[in-house]
Amino acid sequence: MTSPERTERLGLPGVLTAAEAAATAAAIASVQRTDGAIPWFRGHHLDPWDHVEAAMALDIAGEHERAAAAYDWLARNQNPDGSWYAAYADGDPGRPTDLGKESNFCAYPAVGVLHHYLATGDELFRRRMWPVVASATEFVLGLQQDGGQLGWRRDPDGTPVPDALLTGSASCYQALRCALALAELERAPQPDWELAAGRLGHAVRRHPERFLDKSEYSMDWYYPVLAGAVRGPAATARLAQRWDEFVVPDLGVRCVLSRPWVTGGESAELALALWTAGDPDRAVDILRWIGHLRAEGGMYWTGYVYPDDALWPGELTTWTAGAVLLAVAALTGHEPTQAVFAGDRLPRGLDPDCCRVARG
Repeated sequence: MTSPERTERLGLPGVLTAAEAAATAAAIASVQRTDGAIPWFRGHHLDPWDHVEAAMALDIAGEHERAAAAYDWLARNQNPDGSWYAAYADGDPGRPTDLGKESNFCAYPAVGVLHHYLATGDELFRRRMWPVVASATEFVLGLQQDGGQLGWRRDPDGTPVPDALLTGSASCYQALRCALALAELERAPQPDWELAAGRLGHAVRRHPERFLDKSEYSMDWYYPVLAGAVRGPAATARLAQRWDEFVVPDLGVRCVLSRPWVTGGESAELALALWTAGDPDRAVDILRWIGHLRAEGGMYWTGYVYPDDALWPGELTTWTAGAVLLAVAALTGHEPTQAVFAGDRLPRGLDPDCCRVARG
């Protein structure tokens, strides 16, 4: 059971007490398998991205051994080409349920590995995971297109899908910067990664036409800010642009514009994006609003259909709870979480706009 003493710093008035944060971490831990895998919930599948999100939440709560076990699961189950499959049955490496290999799923472990290293200072872990991150990053960059954007997956037969998703590419931009930070720690320069990161960030910031139109989804609205591709006044302007379309006051954030459905994961991620954009007060408001999604035991319901006053779907997911703890951690000063999301200390790579290696 996670101790409230470990989560004392996570107390955020109106959002979580230290004891409630501890309960949320313990609820995530209760879903983790003995082999380290963290499925959405027991009996459901695992995907690498959400597995990492949950592992990061465990580190936030001081459950470092559990988090390390989650990353070791990734190391043991990495494919020879550096990838992971898109889904595994309840985390069972012998039963992948989707043999596709998605670029953002394969990139995101770099964020988690850096986060764990910053939380623990564990050099043995960092060195052990460096080849895992390096191989995964090479797989991901094999899907980069001429315009800098990343094709979103390889099909089971190995065929690359060139279509790019803005949210996925933005997530990969954050992950690639974390991979570059790990390369610096390893003293293993990666000039090709620097160039790829710069091109990718440029595409996310300036070329929406290079991505499939998913503007109906709130993630495409806030993720370029959350992932660090858009910062400063541009971030503030982007979040203001569609605020009234996606934000439902006192309830949370819509996942899909055409549906009267607010979701915990998207709401927590928007709160984190607001923090990165220098708007912590509204970030706290969003987190306070989704208190109605908190379930007994510390997990969070996936979403709420407000015209029907109905929780839907009937799922308590580790990644929703993880997203809440990540947002709370950033707002309450957890330095490893702030480092991987604020991005001011992460390499940016080669900036195509000024043709130089930049930082911050």
